Amino acid sequence: MFYGAMKLSVGNGLKLAFRPWVEGLEHVPAKGPAILASNHLSFSDSFFLPAVLDRKVTFIAKAEYFTSPGVKGKLTAAFFKGVGQLPVDRSGVRGAGEAAIRSGLEVLARGELFGIYPEGTRSPDGRLYRGKPGGLARVALRSGAPVLPVAMVDTEKIQPPGQVVPKLMRPGIRIGAPMDFSRYRGMENDRFIQRALTDEVMYEIMRLSGQEYVDMYATAAKRQLAEEAKREAEAEKAARDAKDAEAERDAESGAADGTGTDPDPGGRRPAGPRLSGPAARLAAARRRRHERDRAA
Repeated sequence: MFYGAMKLSVGNGLKLAFRPWVEGLEHVPAKGPAILASNHLSFSDSFFLPAVLDRKVTFIAKAEYFTSPGVKGKLTAAFFKGVGQLPVDRSGVRGAGEAAIRSGLEVLARGELFGIYPEGTRSPDGRLYRGKPGGLARVALRSGAPVLPVAMVDTEKIQPPGQVVPKLMRPGIRIGAPMDFSRYRGMENDRFIQRALTDEVMYEIMRLSGQEYVDMYATAAKRQLAEEAKREAEAEKAARDAKDAEAERDAESGAADGTGTDPDPGGRRPAGPRLSGPAARLAAARRRRHERDRAA
């Protein structure tokens, strides 16, 4: 009931505002369970995909969205429940994986559509990363449900990090033909089978999306990018400090030998002492360093 109301309001609003294009709707079964395995570019992926489907699709979301305190927290929880999200506690890696698998199997046992992001998190740079083998493979093999590869296209451009107002543009969704993995039935705990199945699905997602594939996990890529950004920031700070130190030395040298120019040659001076020439540059350099130290 609530899902239907949210789909009418949020889903129709998204379709009206952004006009997403979609290919492959004919691959989604009219009834019965199926797994929608999608790339993950944006927070909005879990809203755009359900918006273009006639059937309800359920994704899992981190439990923090459902347990935040206050009125805002309650409204957020109601919204996520309304759009078909299920809470999963990700505080423990193994526990989170098992909870996600159980949730997926329950959804599929009801004959519904279950959405999953094999990468495990959003792509940090728009590229497609290695799929995590446990969740998708185990849900697919235990349930026997077909897997539909899904490609979200350009959703990351709607609201990049740091942008408050979404950009009105047309994202796209491509849904591939169902993939049958019945040949692996009963082998869901074999890590080589899990890897093989996941790689097959990721290849189809890559083919549908046209993304560059990176053979590493997105979580590792995020850590790597964060470390690179930190090193760049430290290098920039060191360069600024060196430049200011050089300016201080030049100013001190100029002040010592009396060189420098009067910034007010016309003689119009305010009341009180005023620094000029090298002394002024020295004071400015020290002031900049002091302000940076306070900000840090």
